[in-house]
Amino acid sequence: MTFADRLDAALERVRTPALVGIDPHLDLLPPAFAVAREARAPRAERAAAVETFCKELIDLVSGTVAAVKPQSAFFEVLGADGAVAWERVVAHARAAGLLVIGDVKRSDIASTAAAYATAFLEGLPGTTHEHLCDAITLNPYLGSDSLVPFVDACKRANAGLFVLVRTSNEKSAEFQAHGEPRLCERVADVVHALGAELVGSSGYSSIGAVVGATHPEELERLRRRMPRAVLLLPGYGAQGASARDVRAAFPDARKRWRGALVNSSRGVAFAWREKQHANSSWQDASRFALEAMVGELRAALD
Repeated sequence: MTFADRLDAALERVRTPALVGIDPHLDLLPPAFAVAREARAPRAERAAAVETFCKELIDLVSGTVAAVKPQSAFFEVLGADGAVAWERVVAHARAAGLLVIGDVKRSDIASTAAAYATAFLEGLPGTTHEHLCDAITLNPYLGSDSLVPFVDACKRANAGLFVLVRTSNEKSAEFQAHGEPRLCERVADVVHALGAELVGSSGYSSIGAVVGATHPEELERLRRRMPRAVLLLPGYGAQGASARDVRAAFPDARKRWRGALVNSSRGVAFAWREKQHANSSWQDASRFALEAMVGELRAALD
């Protein structure tokens, strides 16, 4: 089964496009995991704290969302110990029945791109695969030839990609809105073309796109250019986008949870830091924040 079809089936089960980002900022972890930011603590101990937090967060969101999106940078800062923690967190999420979108934003060409695809999506022959991602994010700005090795890996492994098309950061327009047609539109057209061979029975392609929820008018135009792509929508919550801003990403009027994922990272994982949760455990704060997000999305999309 293609990644797009597996995601569509998972979304049908939970009936919400909410996606939880697993971004273990060391400075934002709850007090119980404070050792992770202690410079004098052994690196292995710090990585173990990060791993435990992430696993507990995964257990908390499992059954409510279809997928999680761990960010590799926050594991990589802890070196080899962080890399081991990353693999264990990915394996834990998959064992919990969640799809895993590795937020790795890799980019390269030829054999180096193929090696990245092997590392995250296929694995070496003879090795265990429980630590592999179901999909990863990619930076396309080396050109379309930088995407082809990853697309080929997706065909072999039934994996998926989310290509950065229009990102949610403040200065993204400097490059992405340049030219005529705009660079982001050219990238969108490449995503659409490359994804044609990976369209599943759901009608969606395993080659998806990252489009910031902070650009609702552009989101509508880019959706039209990529009608078969699953869209990953960052920017909800902490970056200012609302549930109403993402409506154009969801084309199915009967099942409005299909075709896109709306990401919240800090808003769920670190909800304990908000004043309204001052008297709650970090777990209860995260649970409440996720429930609120799911409710807001349902109200806006319905």
